[in-house]
Amino acid sequence: MTDGGLPGAVVGLPLTDPGSGPVEPAWPVRVTAHRGDSDRCRENTLAAIGSAIASGADFVEVDVRLTRDGQVVLLHDATLERLWGLPQDIRAVDYADVARLGGGAQRIPLLSEALELFKAARSILLIDMDEPGPAAAAQAVVAGAGVEVAWCGDLAGMRIIRSLDSSARIWLPWDQRRAPGLDDLAELEPEYVNTEYVLLSSVMVDAVHAAGGKVSCWTVDDVDAMKWVLNLGVDAVTTNRLTLLQSIVASAPESTAGAEPPPRLSSAELALAFEVAHELGEWAIGYTSSADRGAISTKTNPADLVTEVDLAVERHVREVIAARFPEHGFVGEEMGGTAAAGVPCWYLDPVDGTTNFANRVPWTAFSLALAIDRTPVLGVVADPWRGDLFEAVAGYGARLNGESLRIPDDDHAGRDPLSGTVVGTELAAHLAWPGMLPMLEALGSRHATMRIMGSGTMTVVGVAAGRGAGAVIGSFGPVDHLAALLIVAEAGGVVLDSEGVPNLFPSTGGILAASPPAAQELYEVWRTARAEAK
Repeated sequence: MTDGGLPGAVVGLPLTDPGSGPVEPAWPVRVTAHRGDSDRCRENTLAAIGSAIASGADFVEVDVRLTRDGQVVLLHDATLERLWGLPQDIRAVDYADVARLGGGAQRIPLLSEALELFKAARSILLIDMDEPGPAAAAQAVVAGAGVEVAWCGDLAGMRIIRSLDSSARIWLPWDQRRAPGLDDLAELEPEYVNTEYVLLSSVMVDAVHAAGGKVSCWTVDDVDAMKWVLNLGVDAVTTNRLTLLQSIVASAPESTAGAEPPPRLSSAELALAFEVAHELGEWAIGYTSSADRGAISTKTNPADLVTEVDLAVERHVREVIAARFPEHGFVGEEMGGTAAAGVPCWYLDPVDGTTNFANRVPWTAFSLALAIDRTPVLGVVADPWRGDLFEAVAGYGARLNGESLRIPDDDHAGRDPLSGTVVGTELAAHLAWPGMLPMLEALGSRHATMRIMGSGTMTVVGVAAGRGAGAVIGSFGPVDHLAALLIVAEAGGVVLDSEGVPNLFPSTGGILAASPPAAQELYEVWRTARAEAK
């Protein structure tokens, strides 16, 4: 050991705590402390490990990396920047320099030091790695320590561990929504199938159990998500909120009845979905702006047009999505589709503003959104005629042509927020929607001008770029408006449904998108106009 002694002295907790420990669980679930007791201590430190052991964690997960001189240390990130403010790759730094960061039990420890803490503990060390580099060196350290551990993380790394230790306890990394088959389990003979919790389903859990395996999930920090995964019957749960999860595990099973699945993608799914949506948006710009319209036909009435480009774009997008995300749903403007509960679903309008396109008016959009149930995850809007690509991921902001997008600061301070502004709307097909004409008059009385440009997608997404004070759409449709609404919201705008409630995916009625200063005034104009039309 280097300076600082054992973590019990630092955090004021005994290492084994034989007299108390966690409350006897009501669920047959093992609790894993993510990077140690990271809710109370700096992650991946001896203090965090000691606190997790003292709190009775079944497993204590840590991350391993190699220094330049080949020492195995506990560190999650590839660099020292996030926790230590040094933008250096750990592989470029010798351990002697790493050891100077922090102090005592709050520093970056060696794996060998962490193993010492488990010689007198009931907890089991779970060693994680996100690339195979540390596998052989870490296994050698473990082999010399005489401490039983478990392994998880990078698949290639797990193969190295299995080749070096035929009896190693391995957790199979799993990043798909389908259940692993017997062939997937045969190579590594894992103790657990370990997946990000948002990928779980009862079908997956039951299939793994039927094959004789166990299911672990990560990283579950929300109370409702904890209850949901427990109800699925998982065997282990990884969390940053150790004591909270332990309290829920100790509660009666009926206390979690009715827990709903989280409307989220896994981190890997989200990254891939954004990459694919971005590529499709760029493709749509090039294809739509250069393609011949081809034959023009009608659908429900002579004003409801469809071109060969509409169909070609939708076919291409469907093919790409089906190949990359075979388990996702799809709803398209031209070919339909339905969304299933709890299943990620893509919503596409290949050419929003087909009447414009058919009449050679260069004001159309490509709209692609991904949602789970009524929660949007990401949205892409492409303007083929100006080459603009709008993008947003829920919780991560919006971009226009790769640059961060925020609605400009209000320049109407001290006066009516609608005076002198433009408010966009769109017809209901080729007719005015109920309340549209009274709204036109009301806006005019406030010296605001209504614009009807012929593409609901473009009308709404323009708000995110400061092109007008707001937009009102008489009837919401996800293929036309969902992507644009998410972009507006992530750019700092206000999105309200017909009842004046923030809502990106209303089940009925219309939708309003506006800059924050104009939103409430515009909503009152819209509400009053609808009331007059009744």
